[in-house]
Amino acid sequence: MSQLSKRILFFLLIATSANPFNACFLHAAEPKNANDQAIAPTDGPIVLFDGKSLGDCYTWLKATKREDPNKVFRVTDGLLHVTGDGYGSLITNKSYRDYHLVLEFRWGEKTWHERENAARDSGLLIHSNGADGGYSGTWKPSIEVQIIEGGVGDFILVSGNDDAGKPIPLSLTAHVTHDRDDEVVWSESGTKTTFGDPDPPRINWYGRDPDWADVKGFRGTKDVESPGQEWTRLDVFADGDRITTFVNGVKVNEATDVFPTSGQIQLQTELAELFFRRWELYPLGSGPIPGPADQE
Repeated sequence: MSQLSKRILFFLLIATSANPFNACFLHAAEPKNANDQAIAPTDGPIVLFDGKSLGDCYTWLKATKREDPNKVFRVTDGLLHVTGDGYGSLITNKSYRDYHLVLEFRWGEKTWHERENAARDSGLLIHSNGADGGYSGTWKPSIEVQIIEGGVGDFILVSGNDDAGKPIPLSLTAHVTHDRDDEVVWSESGTKTTFGDPDPPRINWYGRDPDWADVKGFRGTKDVESPGQEWTRLDVFADGDRITTFVNGVKVNEATDVFPTSGQIQLQTELAELFFRRWELYPLGSGPIPGPADQE
């Protein structure tokens, strides 16, 4: 560490000494092999799915690790098809930072096993670092932008370990309030609160129905995701230590002081079939304006 870096860290520690909770999230560096090797799109979009192959990605499944014998992740008729038969993810080989991510998805019919009658569930996991399966043998530690019926846009800290078995530090700050059942809900006028290990709560998107139920086909009264099997568009802005999320053009959640600020990107399989037709990273400030998905 340079003398300048040491001075900066020293002054940061002094500034946060009155708040030990915040101080615990000061780290000398991003997780190993993260920010120093992360790619930021500059000259145009990085197309993560081209309609032809799984691209520069690999699969990780809880049951079979880096093997995908049942082709849970496949390309069908030009779409990235996730059959849902298992737990795991499709993971980019490279790490990314400072981007505007555009993702378009729709649900399929099939649900599996213990979640056959539960809400269709998946997720976009960004800033992923640590071991494959570092969370319960299933996902790489990350910050999740939730994709679940009724909860698209929730934030979840997916905690877990690195390859040496040490916990990957995760934290974020958001303006929040609490709903009828005392669940944490994002609100621009809410109280600024920092969340991190241990046991961070889910940060619900602002309109999540307090009567949400884990049942297949659930739809809340304020949901902005598209109904049924129509296409939904997610716009996620990862801008330094800030994450801002739009669903069909509506701002639904935001966090600051996010740690880490870069990493691999994962698309989950979580016992529900779904399809993706667009997965792209744009340079900040030059991507498309967030809006609803085209249904054509």
